[in-house]
Amino acid sequence: MSTLFATNRVFKQGPTPRQGDTLILPRAVDFELSNNQAEQSIYFCDRLDQDNYQEIGSWEFFRRLDEDTATDILFYIHGYSSLPEPAAFRRTQELQQLFELTDRSRKVLVIPLIWPCDNDLGLVKDYFDDQKAADASDMSFMRFFEKFFQWLRERIQPGNAPFTKKLHVLTQSMGARVLVGAISRAVYYYQTAGFPQIFSNVFMAAPDIVNEALEFGQSGQHLPGATQNLIIYHAADDWALTASIAANIFGLVASKRLGQKGPENFERIPDNVFAFNCSDFNNTYDRLAGHRYFGALPNQPTQPGLLFRHMQLCIERQQVIIPIGSRTATLEPQLWS
Repeated sequence: MSTLFATNRVFKQGPTPRQGDTLILPRAVDFELSNNQAEQSIYFCDRLDQDNYQEIGSWEFFRRLDEDTATDILFYIHGYSSLPEPAAFRRTQELQQLFELTDRSRKVLVIPLIWPCDNDLGLVKDYFDDQKAADASDMSFMRFFEKFFQWLRERIQPGNAPFTKKLHVLTQSMGARVLVGAISRAVYYYQTAGFPQIFSNVFMAAPDIVNEALEFGQSGQHLPGATQNLIIYHAADDWALTASIAANIFGLVASKRLGQKGPENFERIPDNVFAFNCSDFNNTYDRLAGHRYFGALPNQPTQPGLLFRHMQLCIERQQVIIPIGSRTATLEPQLWS
């Protein structure tokens, strides 16, 4: 099944070829997996099949999103140690299948945004290598959003129907660093009045950023303003995030992670930020690390898990599913039963 995606991974074929100011596209491309350098360019592509990719360019990419029958688009930014094949694309397909198997009023299209994870072994070493690649990806994914804004501006012509699809983001683990960095860079270079509120929901599963990040003056201060709702899923016994703290002890910020305890202080962050404790089930879904718990039920690939079900209902009902008057809760079926 064809899957649109964007990436700043290095291609064996090199940067997009040009003839004058014209890009020579489409072209067949292959990932250079041994090179985890974060490209400053962003490539807009189509996965035709496993290990069969084509770069199509930003205009064609956004045109296809616009013409798709989906009502909602979910940009998925994967976590650490997730190479394109099989990890990132397989997870994308799992999410897409879960949306499609459940008969809902809204059709969701999942679009992966792929950044250059390393393929080394070793949990702490891999985390530190990937952290550098995630941080270095901020410029290229800033360009992703700016290309989208440019496409929207150029698309506005008399007779054109408005772009009405709801946009959402799901970050997993270190993918939160990519999103936070991209929006921060966009505000610094382009959106100086503040990043526009283009997202309906930003879902952050096990975010690997410090738990003060969303406060004013911190790295993620602009993220709440970019979305109607910012929804955080956390678990205290997420051992991969414990490894993240270990990787950051050596001269960097060794603070609690947002994906472990949720926000440090709700009084210091905007009212559209919500947090859900997933400690009751995260290690049931991911016995190795309690870190990847946002997809299907354990050993039931066609049945949505608790986090996925909650995320789906938030998209479907266009509101955060949480007890009235609360900004934090334990994630359990009783929330929506």
